[in-house]
Amino acid sequence: MSKKIIIKNLESLKASGIVSPLKSDSLKEVANRFSVSITPTIVNSIKSSSSGAVFSQYVPSIDELSVKEDELRDPIGDDPYTPIKGITHRYPDRVLFKPIHTCAVYCRFCFRRDKVGRADQALNSEETKAALEYIRKCKGVWEVILSGGDPLVMSPNKLAEIFSELEKISHVKVIRIHTRVPLVAPEKINKQLLQSLKTDKALFVVIHCNSHEEINNDVSDSLKRISDSGVPLLSQSVLLRNVNADPVLLEKLFRTLIENRVKPYYLHHADKAEGTSHFRTSIQDGRECMEKLRGNVSGICLPQYVLDIPGGKGKVPIGPVYLNDYEEGYQVKDWQGCEHIYKD
Repeated sequence: MSKKIIIKNLESLKASGIVSPLKSDSLKEVANRFSVSITPTIVNSIKSSSSGAVFSQYVPSIDELSVKEDELRDPIGDDPYTPIKGITHRYPDRVLFKPIHTCAVYCRFCFRRDKVGRADQALNSEETKAALEYIRKCKGVWEVILSGGDPLVMSPNKLAEIFSELEKISHVKVIRIHTRVPLVAPEKINKQLLQSLKTDKALFVVIHCNSHEEINNDVSDSLKRISDSGVPLLSQSVLLRNVNADPVLLEKLFRTLIENRVKPYYLHHADKAEGTSHFRTSIQDGRECMEKLRGNVSGICLPQYVLDIPGGKGKVPIGPVYLNDYEEGYQVKDWQGCEHIYKD
């Protein structure tokens, strides 16, 4: 299969052999409502997977038509913090810069699923200039996070233009890229793309990875190309039912990431996006997973378990609690569950 082919509709999904013709017909309403795209790399991962951990992340499900009362079109509150198209400014020292809303793949649990895949959401040249001018005028912006959509689906020339403009903004010290591309289209991580990311600013690439089964040899090679270019790698994962919501599976994921020089950064509690309830676990389940990992894996393997509070109120840590007030001191629980008293 050509590496340039991307599956963008149900007919192509059916032709790939990972969805039966009967199931394909039943998913038309889902595909009409939420974007569908799967790369050849993901098709191969699905076919070689020993579980459904890859399949359920990317292949549409009829469950997506079941929208619960508490699910939201904009679950993390991007809209109220969007002063100009392409910019989300929720925190004082950093902004999300979203020049594109296209992805190589569309995750079935995406919190921006109402916008991704829509051509009208991408910035034209004038809108891009306006977004950059906003960053230029906001002197308190220390970090720019390129998101979307997936910024690495843009051409290297377009990326180079954006990096060139950010390079000129003296108060911007850090650039972060959020992407799935190294995992879903690893062939795109080539010399030309890496050259377009050259900057004197501190640059971090944050990949989105939820299962160790997503990291095959080609993906490992793409991650190595990034780290060999001098760019630190971090990861974000989402806690997902029937994908990774199990301490054994999370341990495999985090160990595999570290072995590929990727530091686990965040484990997100799944957002209340429309039609995603079949993916969500309870916070207690997440806490128990994190508690079972502590002490059994290296500290560098452990991300911070966070909740993005609906309404744009930001991320907060929600992991297990090990320290409680106790008389004049504190009651501390160690990784084996034993309690101790500690006094200042």
